[in-house]
Amino acid sequence: MATPYKLVASDIDGTLIRTDGSLSRRTIEVLAALPVPFVVVTGRPVRWLHQLFEQMAAPVPAICANGAVIYDAQTDEVLRADPLSVDLLLDVSKRLREAVPDIALAVEVEDGRSFWYEEAWPVRWEPDNVSVRVLATPEELTSAPAVKLLARSAHHTADDFYELVSRTLGDIATATHSSSSALVEISAAGVTKAAGLAWHCERYGIDKSEVVAFGDMPNDIPMLAWAGHGVALGNAHPALKEVADEIGPTNDEDGVANYLADLYDL
Repeated sequence: MATPYKLVASDIDGTLIRTDGSLSRRTIEVLAALPVPFVVVTGRPVRWLHQLFEQMAAPVPAICANGAVIYDAQTDEVLRADPLSVDLLLDVSKRLREAVPDIALAVEVEDGRSFWYEEAWPVRWEPDNVSVRVLATPEELTSAPAVKLLARSAHHTADDFYELVSRTLGDIATATHSSSSALVEISAAGVTKAAGLAWHCERYGIDKSEVVAFGDMPNDIPMLAWAGHGVALGNAHPALKEVADEIGPTNDEDGVANYLADLYDL
């Protein structure tokens, strides 16, 4: 049966890959056989994409940092970036520090190729990466444009902290979350996975009605609401399931691959 979907878009963590971080053989085979373009749409920075692409037959276009960075993996070129300006970072960080005394902040800079963090930030990945460094002073945090500002709290639940940050910032920036811990990701106003995917699709003359998208967390809500058909994985956050057109299998059941195999008769 013919399908109206001319492009497939998928989140990575909790969606395309399994809980252990692996891309299953089934998923690799299905993606390689897709008759339409495939793009990953992720909260990950550019520097984390190699962990996925090394498992794939070939790298694919990527929309990173929740829509702030459009990346051509074939040429290692950032096609578009929409960072928070220095002035906006100053305003946002000031508001957050006043509202959440225990807050710890970090920024993705240089289009997501580098990560700067405050001393209070818990470094869980890349401790030996030269592009990842602790800031000498809080003022350094706002010294350069950032494609993403990250905020953590040790005394809130994930959803409560997101609500607090959202209320604090209002419409001056876009807040979202994709973690089970109290970690909120902040972008410039209007920057979402949907906005980044829309820009990518416009370049290739693809209408949103021709897009099928997959996700698992609240940062995927704009994308699934925008796409012609939005599929939340079985392991998805309840908020995403509410806006999805359909609920698929879990990521550990190769949900994306099995859905696409049925959709395109692979």
